[in-house]
Amino acid sequence: MSARLTRLLWPKSIAFIGGGEAEVALRKTRDLGFPGAIYAVNPKRESLAGVRCHATVADLPEAPDCAFVSIRREPTVEVVRELARRGAGGAVVFASGFAELGPEGRRLQDELLAAAGGMPVMGPNCYGYVNYIGRVSPWPDEFGGHHRESGVVIVTQSGNMAVNFTMTRRALPLAGVFTLGNQADVDIAQMLEAFATDERITAIGLHIEGLRDPVAFARAAAVARDHAKPVVALKTGRSEQGAKVAMSHTSSLAGADSLYDALFDRYGVARMTSVTAFVETLKFLHHGGPIDGARIVSMSCSGGEAALVADMATERSVTFPPFDAATGQRVAATLNEYVSIDNPLDYHTFIWNQRDKLTATFSAVLSGGFDVSMLILDIPTAPEMKPDTWLVTADAIGDAAIATGARTAVVATLPECLPADVAARLSAQGVAPMAGLDDALTAFEAAAFIGSVWARHETPPDMARPERQGGNIRPLTEYQAKALLAAAGLAIPEGVVCAPGDAPDAARRLGFPVAVKASSATLLHKTEAGGVALNLHTEEAVAKAAAHMATLAGEVLVERMVKGAVCELIVGVKSDPQFGLALLIGAGGVLTELLKDAATLILPASRSEIERALDSLAVSRLIAGFRGKAGDRAAVISAIEAVARFADAHRAFIEELDVNPLMVLPPGEGAVAVDALIGMRSID
Repeated sequence: MSARLTRLLWPKSIAFIGGGEAEVALRKTRDLGFPGAIYAVNPKRESLAGVRCHATVADLPEAPDCAFVSIRREPTVEVVRELARRGAGGAVVFASGFAELGPEGRRLQDELLAAAGGMPVMGPNCYGYVNYIGRVSPWPDEFGGHHRESGVVIVTQSGNMAVNFTMTRRALPLAGVFTLGNQADVDIAQMLEAFATDERITAIGLHIEGLRDPVAFARAAAVARDHAKPVVALKTGRSEQGAKVAMSHTSSLAGADSLYDALFDRYGVARMTSVTAFVETLKFLHHGGPIDGARIVSMSCSGGEAALVADMATERSVTFPPFDAATGQRVAATLNEYVSIDNPLDYHTFIWNQRDKLTATFSAVLSGGFDVSMLILDIPTAPEMKPDTWLVTADAIGDAAIATGARTAVVATLPECLPADVAARLSAQGVAPMAGLDDALTAFEAAAFIGSVWARHETPPDMARPERQGGNIRPLTEYQAKALLAAAGLAIPEGVVCAPGDAPDAARRLGFPVAVKASSATLLHKTEAGGVALNLHTEEAVAKAAAHMATLAGEVLVERMVKGAVCELIVGVKSDPQFGLALLIGAGGVLTELLKDAATLILPASRSEIERALDSLAVSRLIAGFRGKAGDRAAVISAIEAVARFADAHRAFIEELDVNPLMVLPPGEGAVAVDALIGMRSID
């Protein structure tokens, strides 16, 4: 754990400073069984929840490891200053009215940090935390849960969501929930790194509204990966902010949210889009961590459920492969001739309420070497119904899991049909009790994704801090852009810039067919403006096209045509104020934004990352080979690396870049950039 946060998060003494909220937090900490010293500070009260009050921080008998400060915002600054003077381990600041309110609040927040003098501050505008392992809760409200020796932690910027996480009845093995408020000092990256090295923490859940420092987060995520600590993120705010003002296709496609995806993908952080999937994924990871693959076997006593789960997997990365011959024979030997031995398996009800026979069938299935073995089981919770026979099935899967050691989950199709006591019993047997079929499959996908990233044993390039120098954006002409990229190693067509009247002569010297384009730094989307004429075979055709171009620009670019392309790609770069340079690879041409077949990487990127990004595209199937045609994949990779190399060399000044299209030719013939756009910030 980060030594800076140890005392704050795992205190041996704690002071509660304030009135009503502080009293609630004190009482709840005492109820958890906190074994350390508890102090109260309030100059107007004799006691808080029976604990004698000291008038000031200076009166405390020792410097507390943690202080919960629940007073008005103005006096909070002075109290934090006094805590720092005493050598406290850190403060949780409950008061609001700081940076979230604008310039005046920002000024006060800056004063708060200055007063802390380096002492850790959680908040302000912060609900605090509940540490179930440490039995401490600087937390001014009710919460559910109980002490445990290990489990998952959730870090969130939202106090209300944190409360909700503690109230769940989904058998979430919650070891702690921590809120950060404004993240003025202690932020998500610091918390991630703090928990990544703690063996008591089985998985880390992050609810992220925004990252203050993506580079610090990247370092923390690397620590989590290196310590085999799975991380799940619920990131809100999926709007494409970069699309509001976009000079290039790259800027509209590589928006802010795609950069978060790129960051998460690099380090194996599984991203969730719903609260329930977030919770279920953390729960599954607690019961054994990531998985090596996504080969799932499903068991149920219903053909309807078997068909349903098979259908739900069709658009997912999980698969339900058939039993191998030996496993199929073992399973068949436990059932009668009326059962079809398939995956998903409908084992029928012939062995219902027979624990030994159910255990034999389940054990045979679990011996098949699947990454996850799941039993679909909804258990009655209505008071008028007796769950006894369903519990026999739950006991049998527990027996089978213990006997085989296979990764096992029980999945209730309806979350309310998984009683808390049954979930606890399954969990004790190492069986993940999953609530909701859709969320369970999402959890399996996420666990497989994390496992696949860890299995690469790669160290991604260090994330570079954004560099932004220069003045206004200065777009270049296509010819200027291509010349710069060619110097970096990108293949471009042979061409010349000339006056419109000289275009026929230029075309004759280049050799037909040619393309003629209006050449102007201000004409950004030439095709839409009628500034591009392709596949011209005669001087007359060139002269006619150039005459039209003269109405759009003072010069034209004449280039030899690139023929025989297998497909078209876009390779682009954009500069983001938080993430730095981002590389976009996607299906190119005039339909780029319509198809939205694209992948984003944060620069610098390794060759293997570039290859995986390319292979993730639907258009990559054309490069790999389709209907007898294939593309020069090696040349494509080299072209992408050339663009990335150019961007890195001009990191401080580049704003955005499009190579669109990059024409992918057959194997051995290369990949050629036939159009390019670069926007640079001026040096002067």
